[in-house]
Amino acid sequence: LAQLLIFFQMALVFGLGIMIIVVRRNAIAVLMGIELLLNAAGLNFVAFSKYVAKDIIDGQVVTIFLIVIAAAEAAVALAIILNIFNNLNTVAVDEADTLRG
Repeated sequence: LAQLLIFFQMALVFGLGIMIIVVRRNAIAVLMGIELLLNAAGLNFVAFSKYVAKDIIDGQVVTIFLIVIAAAEAAVALAIILNIFNNLNTVAVDEADTLRG
């Protein structure tokens, strides 16, 4: 029963991340949705590592790599969002639809 509850919570976090990405039009909110997706994937790796292979720490190692990737993604994405804000004076995803050279 505890395993089922953990997997339900991970599915809920993943679903909330997807919903935020689809519904929200603010670039910062979309980034938060992506972070929720990555966190749900990390939780999933740790939970499967705990319940499937009890003595192997591969899930924790993969989760550490996911955290590093999420930090790098956040830094690059925030730089892009700041550049969009400097050029367009908005962080709305719908209004940043043109590329200028």
